[in-house]
Amino acid sequence: MASWDIFCSVVDNYGDIGVTWRLARQLAGEHRQQVRLWVDDLAAFARICPAANGSVAVQQQSGVEVRLWPKPWQDTPAADVVIEAFACEMPAAYIEAMRERQTPSLWLNLEYLSAESWVESCHGLPSMQASGLQKYFYFPGFTAATGGLLREGDLIARRDAFQGDPAASLGFLESLGVRPQAHERRISLFAYENAALGGWLDALAGSSTATLLLVPEGRVLADVERWAGQALGVGEQYQKQALRVQVLPFVRQEDYDPLLWSCDFNAVRGEDSFVRAQWAGRPFVWHIYQQDEDIHLEKLEAFLALFCEGMDDSLRAELQSFWMAWNGLGDVGDAWQKLEIRLPEWAAWIGNWQRRLSEQTDLAAGLVRFYTNWL
Repeated sequence: MASWDIFCSVVDNYGDIGVTWRLARQLAGEHRQQVRLWVDDLAAFARICPAANGSVAVQQQSGVEVRLWPKPWQDTPAADVVIEAFACEMPAAYIEAMRERQTPSLWLNLEYLSAESWVESCHGLPSMQASGLQKYFYFPGFTAATGGLLREGDLIARRDAFQGDPAASLGFLESLGVRPQAHERRISLFAYENAALGGWLDALAGSSTATLLLVPEGRVLADVERWAGQALGVGEQYQKQALRVQVLPFVRQEDYDPLLWSCDFNAVRGEDSFVRAQWAGRPFVWHIYQQDEDIHLEKLEAFLALFCEGMDDSLRAELQSFWMAWNGLGDVGDAWQKLEIRLPEWAAWIGNWQRRLSEQTDLAAGLVRFYTNWL
């Protein structure tokens, strides 16, 4: 059993801590590794792990030792494997502790997820640092030539059992205070602020199909409230024509999967929920994190090119149009109306896509293997 230190700096969302917390739990639970997760914002961590105490600097959660990343840093022995998540810049004193170890630490920079073609050629490359240590770049991705995606060993089996049991979905939704109607399709909405959202909500309201829109409290809720013309608290509902909106509490990470599994369509954001939506095997749209100079659009287009490879031309055009509109380029309401009638085709496609992804080595298993091969 190796010791692992994972460093996470929470920027302005829950994506970074979501990925590192999920990875830490899987390394500890499935691979029996000794894991410490260093987080500079325990309050953000407690949002996705309600069992955690945001004011306790050292605590055990799900087999992981979760620690507040202190500033200034307090001297701590370095672990066998050190993961610098998303280039978060570890303390200089910790890097020195790595250098002074009798046996070297494996230093990994866990990068952001990308479908861009250059990722394959950069994955696993070493880089000599000023300290004299080598740092390896580890890229999650969608092909066998990358580091793969986070996927627990039993995830697909749990999903299939849940989706095969209507009572499981109803019971889960009722635990959140939701009472779905048999004639309603279900959509979950987890997104950043989105000026285009109103056009989509109008399209849902004017549809011939009744829709239950489930909105976990978060950044996009203000846009929903603006469209509805009223404030909406957790548990409250708003009805307009064929659209019923209900606000959900911010769910813990373990409950987000069943929410995705319970819906016919999912709107997701960032990285962690983006990956979980794919494992859900249901049609989805991704609100990518906006970057300067529209770099994020290049990443979005790279994923769409990979995801849509081999797809029927007209379905691909309509899907890409909707995704780009969702991310600020186009009329999202009009794009949705064109795509909506093709949801069954899209559902079949995403099912095949996630089956292909599940044949690849998952991210946690790949990291353990990388360390074993490095020794």
